Amino acid sequence: MPTLPDDFRPAFGLSYGHAQSLFGVMARPKLALPVRRERRQTPDGDFVDLDVLDGQPGKPTVVLLHGLEGSSTSGYMQLTLKEVQARGWSGLALNARSCSGEPNRQAASYSSGDFRDLSWLTKTLTGPVYAVGFSLGASVLLNFLARDEGASRLSAAVAISAPYELALGARFLDADALISRRYLARFLPVMKAKAIEKASRHPGQFDVRAIAATTGIRDFDHLVTAPLFGFSSAEDYYAQCSAGPQLQRIRTPTLLLSSLDDALAPPVLPPDVGQNRALDVLLTRRGGHVGFAEGSLRRPHFWAEPRALQWLDGR
Repeated sequence: MPTLPDDFRPAFGLSYGHAQSLFGVMARPKLALPVRRERRQTPDGDFVDLDVLDGQPGKPTVVLLHGLEGSSTSGYMQLTLKEVQARGWSGLALNARSCSGEPNRQAASYSSGDFRDLSWLTKTLTGPVYAVGFSLGASVLLNFLARDEGASRLSAAVAISAPYELALGARFLDADALISRRYLARFLPVMKAKAIEKASRHPGQFDVRAIAATTGIRDFDHLVTAPLFGFSSAEDYYAQCSAGPQLQRIRTPTLLLSSLDDALAPPVLPPDVGQNRALDVLLTRRGGHVGFAEGSLRRPHFWAEPRALQWLDGR
């Protein structure tokens, strides 16, 4: 397992992990890319929406997976598609179920370990296929690589700011601290609203009163995510879907890219990770959670997206 050198240089004034994380959300640009929206029906009777960037015939296709309550229009997804476009490659930005602007049909939407849509999607693709996942999407990607027989369909993969121990992220978000509440306010209200909206279409599968009263990620996962995906509790869900313990099973060349000051997804890698030669590890001292802003506050440029594609160039 090669450990790659840390060549990330944080923008002046953004040396603090939370500053990187929050700035990354606010400052990443929305780009006007030549993508087309494509709806595909899933084998289980649901649907997913893709934003498709057409590349040159015969060149690689890159599947992109976004983070918690993100979408194909998230800034990091857009910047990655820009890197894909510059190479003449094709890009498929996969919106997780319920994240494309329209609720999916089934009661369950997505989870950190739910790779079923990635699994069947990759089977429909020809030529070299890569994948890049961010945050929760990186967890989905690593679970797929470790647990699905079809993972060999991917030629290479990059996991950026992956949560290797899901319970740690939930514990941080639910902590009684101002910065934790800042992050929580970005995710939880939207998640609760989606679950309550679905309750009207799936009677008996949601406890609306309990969901409305929920004030933390752990309790939401216990009430909604865990039972809908067949887990006995939030703790069972976290234990079974955490990517860290599964890294030894990955055989696809994969770059694990994280920052040591990421509070949402600390890069807690297992001691034996170095024994897996399929894995490259790039740990930066600074960068936060999907932050990685270089340059200046007025003219930032974001390091992780081009760094990920540079790594894929060599596959």
